[in-house]
Amino acid sequence: MNLTRTEARERAELISVESYDVSLDLTKGDKVFGSSTHVKFTAAPGSSTFIDAVTHTVHSITLNGRQLDPAETADGIRIQLPDLAGSNELTVVADAPYMNTGEGLHRFVDPVDGEVYLYTQFEVPDSRRMFAVFEQPDLKGTFAFTVTAPSHWDVISNSPTPAPETTTPADDGGARSVWSFAPTPRLSSYVTALIAGPYQSVRSKVTSSDGRVIPLGVFARKSLMQYLDADNIFELTRQGFEFFEAQFGCPYPFEKYDQLFVPEFNAGAMENAGAVTILEGYVFRGKVTDAQVERRAITVLHELAHMWFGDLVTMRWWNDLWLNESFAEYMSHLAAVENTSFTSAWTTFASVEKSWAYRQDQLPTTHPIFAEINDLQDVEVNFDGITYAKGASVLRQLVAWVGPEQFMAGVREYFAKHAWQNTELSDLMVELEKASGRDLDQWGRLWLETAGVNTLQPELTLDADGNLASFSIIQTAVEEWPTIRPHRLAVGFYNLNGAGKLERIHREELDVDGERTEVPGLTGLAQPDLILINDDDLAYAKVRLDEKSLATATAHLKDFSRSLPRTLVWNSAWDAARDGETPARRYVRLILANVGSESDSSVIQTQLRQLATTLNFYVAEEYREATAVDAAASLRDLAAAAPGGSDAQLQFVKAFAQLARSGNQLDTVAGLLDGSETLAGLTVDQDLRWELVASLVAGGRLGQDDIDAELDRDHTASGQNAAALAAAAIPTAEAKAKAWDAIVVKGELSNALQGSAVTGFMRVLDRTLLEPYAEKYFEAVPGIVAKRTHALAQQIVVGLYPALLTTQATVDRTDRFLAGLAADSTALRRMMLENRDGVARALRARAADVLPGELRA
Repeated sequence: MNLTRTEARERAELISVESYDVSLDLTKGDKVFGSSTHVKFTAAPGSSTFIDAVTHTVHSITLNGRQLDPAETADGIRIQLPDLAGSNELTVVADAPYMNTGEGLHRFVDPVDGEVYLYTQFEVPDSRRMFAVFEQPDLKGTFAFTVTAPSHWDVISNSPTPAPETTTPADDGGARSVWSFAPTPRLSSYVTALIAGPYQSVRSKVTSSDGRVIPLGVFARKSLMQYLDADNIFELTRQGFEFFEAQFGCPYPFEKYDQLFVPEFNAGAMENAGAVTILEGYVFRGKVTDAQVERRAITVLHELAHMWFGDLVTMRWWNDLWLNESFAEYMSHLAAVENTSFTSAWTTFASVEKSWAYRQDQLPTTHPIFAEINDLQDVEVNFDGITYAKGASVLRQLVAWVGPEQFMAGVREYFAKHAWQNTELSDLMVELEKASGRDLDQWGRLWLETAGVNTLQPELTLDADGNLASFSIIQTAVEEWPTIRPHRLAVGFYNLNGAGKLERIHREELDVDGERTEVPGLTGLAQPDLILINDDDLAYAKVRLDEKSLATATAHLKDFSRSLPRTLVWNSAWDAARDGETPARRYVRLILANVGSESDSSVIQTQLRQLATTLNFYVAEEYREATAVDAAASLRDLAAAAPGGSDAQLQFVKAFAQLARSGNQLDTVAGLLDGSETLAGLTVDQDLRWELVASLVAGGRLGQDDIDAELDRDHTASGQNAAALAAAAIPTAEAKAKAWDAIVVKGELSNALQGSAVTGFMRVLDRTLLEPYAEKYFEAVPGIVAKRTHALAQQIVVGLYPALLTTQATVDRTDRFLAGLAADSTALRRMMLENRDGVARALRARAADVLPGELRA
């Protein structure tokens, strides 16, 4: 199933693709579909190559009028093509399997009404699961899809949906129709798409900058349409069109723009040209947090940005995946801040994206942003915090370095020169250098070709009057990645005002380079209450505070008048706890003392997640249970004190339910579920009911009969996933064995159900329930990786790793496993190294969890 970069380069040198005509029959039952592909391409005469096709059965292969024997040329993954002519025509007639993994052509049956829904997910290498294709991004072609499907379905692809024509009935007598789509522009195969089923839609339109009227559509399953907020999606889409067309100097490149909420989706969304697929969890059935609403908005804008950067202009090979994703991530946040109501999106970026980046960049598997991608296995594990979050952070730094106007001028020229083509990083950098006048060669080497995160901290002296006699910024790097980098950043001075709020009184923007950077512009100023390096979060670096600033931040974290600087201080505290520089329980106290005053929903969400991580892994073992009980009690109090019906109240209730463990706490959860206990303004809707049920199941208060009864109330896809989680969380040896058998041994669950069961399996208050499975895990993993698709294997390798058995024995067993891995097990090795690092870091943090006056053995 792999493809190396060398193979891709050699194939691109041999052939050039003209067009694909793909005919699909979706009426052949629930296991396979018919797939007939006709490809026109040129080649070096007399050469040989292969085409990718993951098939169930190959019926015939015709190359330039001659029949090739499928038994000799097709192995179910590739079809060999010998003795090519200058101009070639290939026809492959096959049956291909439907998938339930979220890869290829995914098939889902709605439990509400029994209707079948299909959608494709092709990135990275899975268009070959639907039709025969030269599966690499630099072999672009046009694609014309002809689809036979049940007549009551809607069929959506990259080109506008044509009027269907009735054809002969299916074998079961069901009415069938044929949809014949017009050819697409030249695209890479991974951004082609097919979505089919009785989807329902809402329609609108937007006028492009070139005067064209672009049809818009928002789609969802019939059983979810009552919850679909199409007006919000359309508003964001129009705002995105307006912003991106102005910034890029280029009209929207496709004929229409559909956004389709699809079931059991592995990612947040996918940038199929003109037919974006989105996780249907973003169709909100009940009250959700503001953070989730904002995340949906960022996702909508991210995918729209890809229509230009990714679809119109596409990377030549996957080593530029980072640029594709980072650009969309940066532009989505910029558009949100400048052209939507989500004006605090940079705070969210600092809290969510950068936290992800910093964590990823401190793993032993960190890599340069511009990573060497040797094959498809490398790509599949590179959808990570470096590719998305660090890349976007460094792009933001690049914008500060060259100037916003100059950056966009370079981008406009890039689109103008390379529309419908494939490019490399150097093509963009050339245009940015021309627009800015800056030499970016050294900047690119230091930022894009090396790994690791720097730490910045102030060094200052005072004169007799308490003014700054000197001020320097000290930059350090870890031993493994010792690069010292240039930064464009700001230093902010903050004082407490008469109302007790921390307000910025001075800002100094400068270039930082080298291990020490003097800042003469600050000399002579009075020392403020707090000095914040990297104010406004322009740079990518960990930040430390001086002694006075740290004391001010600890006492007045909730008193910042703006959310972004407060978030930067939150991040600094988290870094220190993760790095074992400050005791984990001190960080727990900091969160619980200040999160109730936090105004930004995404920051609350991040802090509560980090609280859970700290309690599970970083608090010393002898204090872990008591600290968790106290934290849950505090969260219950925070929920009671929060304004009724507020975002904060909902988040605190959910976090409380996740942590509840004492008898009194589980009584409170049970009361919220049955209505005997209420919180003013809190609506216990179906989604919240499931969270309360899971809490009570994990706490031993409810069992399988109660889960079944709840599923009878909510017999939907969401209900099935929640029930799978709860069933796997039942705290008995029998329930854990049943869940393990379903996940690991039988392996028949869909991607969504398996993910839920994995989460439930690991949800334990008594960790001894997991002990019998530690060795079983290491024994099972090689077979899982060999037999399952990457998406399903990754769920198990990462999700079932015995991290909650946070001991040196777990680290040692992982080391023995790694020592026995074959050299070509690159993806598994990387996942296991990251698993190991989490436990090793936890052990270091636990050792550092010593408060003043305590003695530790």
